[in-house]
Amino acid sequence: MNLRCLLLVCLIASAHAAPYSGPSDDLEIYLSDSGLISKISKVSQNVSDRASDLVINAMGFLGVPYRRGGSDDSGFDCSGFVRSMYEQTLGKVLPRSARDQANATEKIDKTELQPGDLVFFNTMRQTFSHVGIYVGDHKFIHSPRPGKEVKVEDMRQTYWVNRFTGARRVDNHPNSGSSKN
Repeated sequence: MNLRCLLLVCLIASAHAAPYSGPSDDLEIYLSDSGLISKISKVSQNVSDRASDLVINAMGFLGVPYRRGGSDDSGFDCSGFVRSMYEQTLGKVLPRSARDQANATEKIDKTELQPGDLVFFNTMRQTFSHVGIYVGDHKFIHSPRPGKEVKVEDMRQTYWVNRFTGARRVDNHPNSGSSKN
C-alpha cells in the first residue's frame, strides 16, 4: 500500500468509526504533525498486511472516548478496544478482560515487539490491568481512562516504563482460544 492509500483508509475509518465534528483534514493534520503518517508507512513496509490492517483500523478510532465496559465506537475501555480491533480487522475473538487477553496470548520479550502485538501495564495495582496495541517505534494505541480518548502514546514515557508488565502476541488463527502464559 502506498502512503496516500493508507491515509485514505485512515480517513475513511475515522469517518465511519466515530461521530466527528471537525473538518475532515483534522485527522490528516494530526497524523502528519505527530509523525504517524511516516510510522504507518513504515508499518506497512515492515509487517504483514494483517498487522498493518489492524494498526490502520485502530488509528481510525483515535479520539473515540473512553467508556467503562465499552466495546464499540460510542466508547471503549482498554480491553474492549483491543478486542474490537482484533475482531473487526482479523476476525479474532479475544477474551473480554485485559488479564484474560494476556492469558490467551503468547508471551514475548519486549525486544520482540512488532506492530499488532499487545502490551500490558499495571495501572490499577494489578498485573495486566491495562492493555494496548503496539504500533511500532515504541508507541502503542489504547483507550486510557475516563475523561480521555483513544490515543497513541510512547512506551518510553516514565509512567509507562514503570508500569509495563509484559508483551504478548496473538496467534494468526481466527477464534483459537488456547491459553499461553
